[in-house]
Amino acid sequence: MGLGILEDRHLAHVPGTAILEDDIQGDEVPVLDPNLKYDTTGPRPIVLVPQPSDDPNDPNWPLWRRDLIMFILSLDAIIASAMTPILSADSLTLLFEFHLRDITPVALLTGWHLFGVGIAGFIFVPTARVYGKRHAFLIGTVLLIVSNAWAGSAKSYRSILWARIIQGVGQRGVRMALANLSLYGGAFFSPVIAGVVSQNLGWRWMFYLAAIFSGVMLPAIFFFCPETAYRRAAHLDLDTASTDDFHGSGEKQSRGSSSDGENSQPPKEPIQKKTYWQTLMPFDGRKTDDSLWLLALRPLPLFFQPAIAWGSLIMGTLIGWTVLIGVVLALLFALPPFQFTVAEIGYTYAGAFVGALVGFAITGLFTHFTTLWLVRKNKGVYEPEFRMLLVIPMLICGCMGVYGFGFTTEPKYARAHGWIGPVFFLGLEVVGMVIGASAAALYIVDAHRDIAIEAFTCLLMFKNFFSYGITYDAYYWLQKLGRPKMFTILGSVQVFICLLTVPMYIFGKRNRSFFKRHDILALLGLGTKPKADPENVRGSGPKGTAADVGEVGTFIESLQA
Repeated sequence: MGLGILEDRHLAHVPGTAILEDDIQGDEVPVLDPNLKYDTTGPRPIVLVPQPSDDPNDPNWPLWRRDLIMFILSLDAIIASAMTPILSADSLTLLFEFHLRDITPVALLTGWHLFGVGIAGFIFVPTARVYGKRHAFLIGTVLLIVSNAWAGSAKSYRSILWARIIQGVGQRGVRMALANLSLYGGAFFSPVIAGVVSQNLGWRWMFYLAAIFSGVMLPAIFFFCPETAYRRAAHLDLDTASTDDFHGSGEKQSRGSSSDGENSQPPKEPIQKKTYWQTLMPFDGRKTDDSLWLLALRPLPLFFQPAIAWGSLIMGTLIGWTVLIGVVLALLFALPPFQFTVAEIGYTYAGAFVGALVGFAITGLFTHFTTLWLVRKNKGVYEPEFRMLLVIPMLICGCMGVYGFGFTTEPKYARAHGWIGPVFFLGLEVVGMVIGASAAALYIVDAHRDIAIEAFTCLLMFKNFFSYGITYDAYYWLQKLGRPKMFTILGSVQVFICLLTVPMYIFGKRNRSFFKRHDILALLGLGTKPKADPENVRGSGPKGTAADVGEVGTFIESLQA
């Protein structure tokens, strides 16, 4: 029993568990495997995972080009992620604009937008796995342009509602492979700008400007962001597949060949490098032999897998409370005792933006030092459950933020102390939200990397559908329960969900073993086809490389997979 984690009795090696050994001592010169390719730019060579092929169309681009692609897509992601909270400061404005009798329909402009994001997961995730990601970026950006222009010119509530749903679909297409900071940064800073734009130019110009910026990004994506997905031979994926031996070039040697050429097969025709104009095509051929419907259905049974259910709750509920705060924010701050203008309501999101930055900083530092310390305490053995310790700062910050926001927006307290309390606790709640999302993401990638794409689809679907559901009753709860009581209940629910981490930590390794031995997807006929190697060569691959754990526990990698 390593540090409270129950050992498994069935498998000699449970997926996700790894032995981290420092094989290079002092100034000792490392022995490199001549059959593998390395990154030798640093002080110590690092095995490249996956191994680059000799195909000239393998997207093994120089660093500057990869950075350029990420920069362009991240800018587009900022615009896309800004669409969810863009109406946070304008709830009362839209209530009067469309002559609504109830404020709940205004909340549903955000709710149905999130519903569109969730539904779009069924479209873009499987199509990206089958046909690559480029078409998702292009279609998503076009939908953002169209839907923003539509929303800005909407003459009725029904019209803007459908525009918001289409925005959700487009947002999902853009967001699929981008860094967290762009997503959360855009989401929490956009209301600050949107409030100023709405007050000075009118709420319609929030959407017009978003359409203009998306229009600027479309040619940048079209001309400078080629397809990044590549159908790589299985033996090149060192962390998920096995291999016999490699030439120095990194290509696998056929068993039927010899070094002197005797009995060697005739040389293959060289693969032609695609021209620049060919790389601009939105589709680049199939990336898998699995059917589109099979890949679309694979995430659904995983909601019954305890680790996926835990991750969905840890990530989704605190995001849901953040959405709930966003839809009631304008009402709370526009009425006495605050009586904020639209621009001032938008400024309150500055606390959330700072909270997101602090959350990322805490996540990086906390997970780095705690993981190293636990590995040493566990005699060099890494367990993915070590990532769950992130729930501790999530519990402290997130739950304090929810409780505090409710108490500091209570009119009696607000009249005495002003706006600083709610803004601070909103930021603290977002700190917990970012840490919790990272905790769930890191654990899923490390513990269940073979189903990471499906698992993340589950997490994102739950997050969006849960947030959509609570927008129906947000104002009703606020009216019936009052501010302190409502947020006390929500904070207590969050405490309970965080405490579910204790049994998950203890039994997590056994859970990994059980679902390795009982593949729920294979039992339901939803298993994927194994990747084929050239010439069907199989064997056992290198062991003990840094790639066993390496940096696989990163959110961005799982979204790019």
